[in-house]
Amino acid sequence: MPKMEAKTSLLDNMIGVGDMVLLEPLTEESFINNLKNRFEHGEIYTYIGSVVISLNPYRPLPIYTADKVEEYRNRNFYELSPHIYALADEAYRSLRDQDKDQCILITGESGAGKTEASKLVMSYVAAVCGKGQEVNKVKEQLLQSNPVLEAFGNAKTVRNDNSSRFGKYMDIEFDFKGDPLGGVISNYLLEKSRVVKQPRGERNFHIFYQLLSGASEDTLRTLKLDRDLGKYNYLSLDSASVNGLDDAANFRTVRNAMQIVGFMEDEVQSVLELVAAILKLGNIEFKPESRVNGFDESRVKDKNDLKEMCELMGIEQAALERAFSFRTVEARTDKVSTTLNVAQAYYARDALAKNLYSRLFSWLVARINESIKAQFKARKKVMGVLDIYGFEIFEDNSFEQFIINYCNEKLQQIFIELTLKEEQEEYVREGIEWTNIEYFNNAIICDLIENNQSGILAMLDEECLRPGTVTDETFLDKLNTICAEHQHFESRLSKNSKFLTDHSLPHSCFRIQHYAGKVLYRVESFVDKNNDLLYRDLSQAMYKANHSLMKLLFPEGNPVKVNLKRPPTAGFQFRASVGTLMKNLLTKNPNYIRCIKPNDKKASHIFTDSLACHQVRYLGLMENVRVRRAGYAFRQAYEPCLERYKMLCKQTWPHWRGPAREGVEVLLNDLQIPQEEFSYGRSKIFIRNPRTLFTLEEKRARCLEDLATLIQKIYRGWKQRTLFLLMKRSQIVVAAWYRRYAQQKKYQQIKRSTIVVQSFIRGWKARMILRELKYQKRCKEAVTTIAAYWHGTQARRELRRLKEEARRKHAVAVIWAYWLGLKVRREYRKFFRANAGKKIYEFTIQRIMQKYFLELKKTMPSMSPIDKSWPPRQYLFLEGAHTELRRIFHLWRCKIYREQFTEQKKTIYEEKLEASEIFKDKKALYPSSVGQSFKGDYLEIKTNPKYQKLNALVDEKVIMADVVNKINRANGKGAARVFLLTKTSLMLADLKTGQLKASVPLADVAGVSVSSQTDGFFALRLKEGSASAAKGDFLLSSERLIEIVTKLHRTKAGCEDREQIDVDISDEFLVQFKQDKVCVKFLQGGPKNGNSATCKRKNNRLLEVSVPSP
Repeated sequence: MPKMEAKTSLLDNMIGVGDMVLLEPLTEESFINNLKNRFEHGEIYTYIGSVVISLNPYRPLPIYTADKVEEYRNRNFYELSPHIYALADEAYRSLRDQDKDQCILITGESGAGKTEASKLVMSYVAAVCGKGQEVNKVKEQLLQSNPVLEAFGNAKTVRNDNSSRFGKYMDIEFDFKGDPLGGVISNYLLEKSRVVKQPRGERNFHIFYQLLSGASEDTLRTLKLDRDLGKYNYLSLDSASVNGLDDAANFRTVRNAMQIVGFMEDEVQSVLELVAAILKLGNIEFKPESRVNGFDESRVKDKNDLKEMCELMGIEQAALERAFSFRTVEARTDKVSTTLNVAQAYYARDALAKNLYSRLFSWLVARINESIKAQFKARKKVMGVLDIYGFEIFEDNSFEQFIINYCNEKLQQIFIELTLKEEQEEYVREGIEWTNIEYFNNAIICDLIENNQSGILAMLDEECLRPGTVTDETFLDKLNTICAEHQHFESRLSKNSKFLTDHSLPHSCFRIQHYAGKVLYRVESFVDKNNDLLYRDLSQAMYKANHSLMKLLFPEGNPVKVNLKRPPTAGFQFRASVGTLMKNLLTKNPNYIRCIKPNDKKASHIFTDSLACHQVRYLGLMENVRVRRAGYAFRQAYEPCLERYKMLCKQTWPHWRGPAREGVEVLLNDLQIPQEEFSYGRSKIFIRNPRTLFTLEEKRARCLEDLATLIQKIYRGWKQRTLFLLMKRSQIVVAAWYRRYAQQKKYQQIKRSTIVVQSFIRGWKARMILRELKYQKRCKEAVTTIAAYWHGTQARRELRRLKEEARRKHAVAVIWAYWLGLKVRREYRKFFRANAGKKIYEFTIQRIMQKYFLELKKTMPSMSPIDKSWPPRQYLFLEGAHTELRRIFHLWRCKIYREQFTEQKKTIYEEKLEASEIFKDKKALYPSSVGQSFKGDYLEIKTNPKYQKLNALVDEKVIMADVVNKINRANGKGAARVFLLTKTSLMLADLKTGQLKASVPLADVAGVSVSSQTDGFFALRLKEGSASAAKGDFLLSSERLIEIVTKLHRTKAGCEDREQIDVDISDEFLVQFKQDKVCVKFLQGGPKNGNSATCKRKNNRLLEVSVPSP
C-alpha cells in the first residue's frame, strides 16, 4: 500500500469537516452528509471536540501500522487528522504526565465496532508505553485476555458476527513512569439466556463451536463429545458456520491465550469439561409419569446423556435425577418436597445451564484478574476502558433491552455532566465568562427507572418478593398505577386517557421515552428473568460434585451454610454494579468513542443514511455538538494559531519576535475581524463562529498560493544563478586542464626528439667501436685457424700411420684364424656330415615351439573358471601338447580361484556341489535353488527375542533354522513348525509359543524321500526300532527343501559313524505314521487355491499332493 501523506493539522487537506463543531450549517442532514462524505473517502474517524466518532468500515484499512503509531505518538490532539490513536495518545499522556486517571467510554449498537475499538486503544497503549521483559509480559497478558473473553462472551448475531454479549470494563494500572503493572476486569450482564435458546439466524457463544471444531479426537473422546453439531439441542444449526470465522483456528488461539494469561492445564481441562457438560445438559429430555395422588412427575427419558454429564462433573447420577423431579422448599424448620412436572423440569434444566455458564464466565473473569493484577502495592495510575452495549431498540424488546437501555441512560447522563463540566472548567481556566447552556437532562428518566420507592426496578423487585400469585400482568398493573402520570412513561392500561386509543401500544406492553427515542417493552417474562431462580436442590447437587470448580461456582449449595434468604434479583444486582461503575467513572477524566454502524449488510463502501441517522439520534451526537458550540466553537493555543496564520499579516510574517498572544492580537486586528467573534484566554484564542475560522482558512489558502508563487520565483532564480556559476567554474577548470594538456604534449614531443638525436649519436659511436673490435677479433681468429690446420695435418699423418700398422696386424690374425679353421674342418669333416640333419631339425622344432609359446602368451583366455575359450591350434603335431596345456591352465586358474575363497564361502560351494550331486536332473525344484544362497539360520535364533525360550533349549550350533509345515495325516493340512538342525539332532517346535514338539537324534534318521517335481514336500524316515520311531515318520513341506536336505545329508555324513542318509527321489513313496503306512502320491495338475502344491487325504492309506504344471 502506498504510504499515506502525513497531515500537519486537522484543517489541512480536509475531506468534509474533521470536527463536527466546525460544521456549518449545523443540521441533522448536514451532519449525516458529512459523515457519509468522509466514509466514502476512507475517513472513518470524525471529532466532536474531544469525542471520536468511529464508523465500522467492514474492511481492513492501512491506518493501524507501526508507522501510524509513531506518527500520532506525543502529538497534540488536533495536530493530525482524526484518529482513534489521537484519543488514546491524549489519554495516555494525560495519565502519564499530569497524573490524571483516565477512562475511555466506547458505546454504540451491536456491530458498530466497539470491541475492535477497545482492542485498538489497548494495542496503541501497549505500543507506546515502556519496554522490558516484565512490562512486555504484562502487556501480552492484558492483550491476550481479549481472545479468552471473546470466546466465552461473544456470539454471532443477526447484526454482528462477533457480537459482545456482555459489558466489559477494564482498569489498566500504570506506575509513575507510565509502564503497565496489571489490570482488573469487570463484567456486566452476560446474556446467559443465549445458552439455552438463540434467535433465528444467530449462534450460541463461540466456545461451543470452537470446542467441537478445533479440539483433537482424543480431547473430544475424553469430554464424551461428538463433532456433529446436530447432536446438541443447545446449538442452532441454521447459522452454525460463519463466513470468515475459522472456529478450529480460533480454538487454538484461545488455548494459547489461556496459557499466556496464566491458566494451568488442569484449569483449562476443568473449563472444557463444564462446557461439554452444558452441551450434554441440553440433550436431557423429560417425560411425564403419573403418581397415585394424581399429579404428574417428570422423569428423564434417556439417561445416557445424564450419565455422561454426571461423569464429567463428578456428580452422583441419582442425586441430579432427583433434583430434576423434586423441589424442596425450606422455611425455618419446615421442609416441603413437591414434584416437578415436565415444564418445570425443563425450566430447572435451562436454569441450571444458564447459571452454570454465567458462573463459569464470572470465574474466568476472576481468574484472569488474578493473573493480570498488579504485583506491587505502590501508588498506581489507572486507565479504564469501557466496552458496553449500546442503546437497543428491537421489534421485540424484553428485560435485557430494558436493563441495557437503563445503563445507556446512566452513561448519557454522566456524559452530558462531564462534558459540560469540562467545558466550564476550561472557560474558568482561560478566564472566559461562562454562560449557562440549555440541554435535555435525562436524570428524570434515570429516576423513573432506579428510584428506590417508585422506580420501575424497585417495583419489579417488590413484585418478585411479595407473597401470593405474581405474574407479569400484576407487575404491569402496578406500573400503570404508580407511573401513570410520569411524562416519560406510556401504557395502554394506565390512567392517562390519551393512550387508551393508541393502537401502536399493545395491552401487554409499556413504553418509555428515552433520551434516544421511545422504546416499547413487552412485559412478558420480566418477573422470571428478574428472579433468575435456581432451585436449591440443584445448587446442593452441584456443590456435592467432585469437580474442582463446582464448590466455587455454587457456594450456596453448601448444606452447612444454608441461607434461607432469597438471593438478590438480577435487576438489583445490575443497578448496584451500574452505580459502582458510575462512581468509578466520575473519579476519572472521561474520553469518548461513539461507534456507528454504516449499514446492516456488514458490507464495505455502503452507507445507509436512515440507519446512521437513527444511531446519531439515540447516541445524542447532535446534542453533543450543540453543547460544544454553545459558547465558542473553536479554541487553539496561541503558538500554533500564530504559526498557522502569521502569513496573513506583514507584521507577523515571516517571524514574530514578541509573545505569541501579542502576535495573535496584531494578526486579528490587521484582519479586521469583529471583536465579538473571538475572545482571548490565558493560553488560547477562542473563536465563536465556525464561519470565522473558515474565512481565516480561505485567506490562508490564497496567501499560501501567493507565497508558493514567490517561493517558486526565488527558487527558479536561485537555481539558474547556481547553474550559471557552476558552468563558469566548469569552464575555468576545463581551460586549465586543456592548457596543461597542450604543454604536456609539447614537452613530450621535444623529449622524443632529443631521445632520437641521442640514440643516433650513440649508435654511430657504437658502430665505430664495433668495427675496431671486429678487426682485432679477426686477426686473433686467423692465427688460431692457421695453428689448428697445422696441428690437424700432423694428427692425420700420425693416424694414417697407426691405421696402416693396425691393418697389418689384423690381416695376420685373420689369415691365422682361417688357417686354423681349415685344419679343424679337415679333421672333423666326417662327423659334421653325419649329424647335420638332426641338428637342423632340432633347431627348427625349437624355433617353432618358441613361436608357438609366444603366440599362446598373447592370446591367453581370462582367469574365470567358467571361461571355456582357448586359442586355436596352429600346428598339427602340437595337438596333444595344446590339449594338455589347456587342461593344466584350467586346473591352475581353478586353484587360484579357490585360494580366494573364505572358509564360509567354501562351505557354501561345497554344499551347492553336494546339492548338485543329489538333485541335479532328478528334482524339478533344483534349478530354482541354484541362484539362492544357503543362509542356514533364517530365524536368527540366537539374537531374535521371539525365540529366546527355544534358544535356551539348544546347546549346540544351529546349522539350519527355518519355518516348515508339518503335514497332518488326518486331513492333509499343514501346521507351522520351527525346524532346527544341529550337529547331533533335528528338532520341531511350535511357531507361536516356542514349545519343543519333537527332538530326533541324527543317528535315528534313516533317509529322506522327496518327489521329482517342483513341490517342497519331503518325508523324514526314521530307523525302525529306534526310540524316535515310536510316533512314526515326519511328512514336512518347505520352500527351502533343497537346502534342508543338503545340510541334513552333509551333517549326517560328518557324524562319528560316517553313515550317509538315503535320499529317495520318487513320485510315490511310503511314510510310516505310528502303526500304519501311508502312500504319498504326487500328481501334476493346477490346484484351485493358487500356484503352490496342496495335499489332500483320499483314504486312510493314501495322501495325494497336487503339484502345479511347470
